[in-house]
Amino acid sequence: MKVLVTGVSGQLGFDIFSQLKSKGIECVGTKPQDFDITNEDEVFEYINKISPTVVVHCAAYTAVDNAQDDEDLCRLINVNGSENIAKACAKLDAKMLYISTDYVFDGEGTEPFETDSKTNPLNVYGKSKLDGEKAVLENCKSSFILRTSWVFGENGMNFVKTIIRLANERDKISVVNDQIGSPTYTKDLAVLICDMINTSKYGVYHATNEGYCTFAQFAKEIVKSSGYNTQVIEITSDEFGAKANRPKNSRLSKKSLDDAGFSRLPDWQDALYRFLNHK
Repeated sequence: MKVLVTGVSGQLGFDIFSQLKSKGIECVGTKPQDFDITNEDEVFEYINKISPTVVVHCAAYTAVDNAQDDEDLCRLINVNGSENIAKACAKLDAKMLYISTDYVFDGEGTEPFETDSKTNPLNVYGKSKLDGEKAVLENCKSSFILRTSWVFGENGMNFVKTIIRLANERDKISVVNDQIGSPTYTKDLAVLICDMINTSKYGVYHATNEGYCTFAQFAKEIVKSSGYNTQVIEITSDEFGAKANRPKNSRLSKKSLDDAGFSRLPDWQDALYRFLNHK
C-alpha cells in the first residue's frame, strides 16, 4: 500500500502521516505549494507521478466564518478540488478517503445524526463540504466519506490551544454553551483512518471520540486539566455573534463504525488528558 495524504501540514493530515510512518507504510504528504488541487490537469499529473493506491484527502478550506464572505474560494477548494482528486483516483483505480464534517447537518433536535440522516448545512463551509462529499461519491466508487467534529491535535491551532492561551491571559473567558457535540483527538482519528483504508468497506462514516459535551463544558475541562483557575462564563451562540451559524446539535451516531466492525474512539476526556500530556 502506498498512501498520499493531502493537507499534511494540518492537524489531521500531520497525525495520519505520522501514524502511517509508524506502521512502516509507504506514504507521501503534500502541502498547498506542491500542486494546485483546483487545477484538474495539475492534480492528475501530480497524483499519477506518485501513483498511490490510496489518497487520504485532508486538505480543505476550513475558515468557517471567512467562508461566508469568500464562498467562491471555499467552494473552489472544497468542491472542485475534491472532485479533481476523486477523478484522478478513479483513473488510477486508487481508493480515496475524504474528510467531512458535522456541519453538513442543521443541528435540529437532540438525537445523534446517522450517516443517512437528512443533510441541511447552515453555512457556506458546511454546504461546500457536503457538495465535496457528493463529488467524491459520484466520481470515485472506491471511496470513504468520514465525518468528524471539533478536532484538536498537536500540529496547528485548535479550540484546546485557544482556551489554554486565553486561560493564561484572563481571569474569565466566555464560551458558548448551546452547541453540543464530541471533541475529536486527531491522533485517535488517525488510527481509525489507517485501519479503514486497509479495507474495501467503502461508504459514509461518522467518527469522533466518545461522549458529548457543550463547548463551555469542554472549555471547563481544558482549564481544570491544565491547572488554571480561570472562570468559564457560559453564553449563547447569539451572544457570541459568529458570522456563520453553527449547528446546536452536533451529536454523530457511531453505528456506521459498529456495523462495519471498526473500533470506536476512546472517550473525549481520556483523549484530552493524553493530548495535554503529549501521549
